[in-house]
Amino acid sequence: MNVKQNIGIMNALIRITVGLTMLSWATAKLVKRPWRNSYLFIAFLAAMKVGEGIVKYCPMTDVIQNQMNQMNGSDSDSNKNGNESQNKSDLKQMMDMFVPKQKEQSSNGTNDNQHQQGSHHHEQENTRS
Repeated sequence: MNVKQNIGIMNALIRITVGLTMLSWATAKLVKRPWRNSYLFIAFLAAMKVGEGIVKYCPMTDVIQNQMNQMNGSDSDSNKNGNESQNKSDLKQMMDMFVPKQKEQSSNGTNDNQHQQGSHHHEQENTRS
């Protein structure tokens, strides 16, 4: 199994901080109510987050990245340039979906109005001559 770091330093620090906070909360609750299995489960999950932060590897992030690579039809090691250009075009398509089109229409509308006013002014000059 090839394990390489797949999260950044800030993500790792956040995971460590949140993991230690949740771990201390869960163990404090577990001391008061040792028969509750939910606190033990939360303690295990929090300890996992601390471990992920320390080694800077998240198995869920790795699974999601592998799924995204398979959906794009290429592996991350083969043809990186093609994959990057595909990712950029996918990102462009996603941005086009979420960016409102009103800005383009309003800028085109003002240009059309200015063009119409200019042509109307030009017509008036032609009629005066």
